[in-house]
Amino acid sequence: MKNTESYPRVDFVLRAIADWMTRYRSSRAAYSALSQCNADEVAKMARDLGVSNAELTALSTKSPESSALLEKLLVALGVEAKAHLQVPVMRDLQRLCVSCSEKQRCAHELDVGSAAEHFRQYCPNAYTLDALLTEKGIERLGRSH
Repeated sequence: MKNTESYPRVDFVLRAIADWMTRYRSSRAAYSALSQCNADEVAKMARDLGVSNAELTALSTKSPESSALLEKLLVALGVEAKAHLQVPVMRDLQRLCVSCSEKQRCAHELDVGSAAEHFRQYCPNAYTLDALLTEKGIERLGRSH
C-alpha cells in the first residue's frame, strides 16, 4: 500500500532546493558560455554594453529573471518601458536592477501595491526613474513638496 500522506514543510523545503538548483544551473550555464569567449570578445561585449569586463562577468552569473521586477515597477509607475525608454537608459536600469540587493523588498512593495510610493527608499534606479517620471509629466508619488 502506497503512503499518500502529505508533509507540507518537507514539500516546501524540497521545492526551495529544486528552485535553487535550477537557478544555480542556469547561472553556471551563462557563466560557462561567457568563459568560452576569448578576452577580446569579452572586452568588446563589455564595451558594447557600457560595463567593465568584471561587471559583465558578474552579470553573466545572474538569471534572466533578475530584472523582472523592473518591468513590474515601471508598470506600477505608469512608465511603459518599450514605448518610452531609449535602449541605453533601459540597459542601465536593467544593469542596476540585476545587481540590486533589495529584490525581496521590491517584490513585497509591488505585491502590496506600495512600490510607486516607496521605491525611492530602496531602489538603486530611483534617481533615473524620477527623471523619467518628470520627463513624462507623471505625478511624482510619495514626494513631499
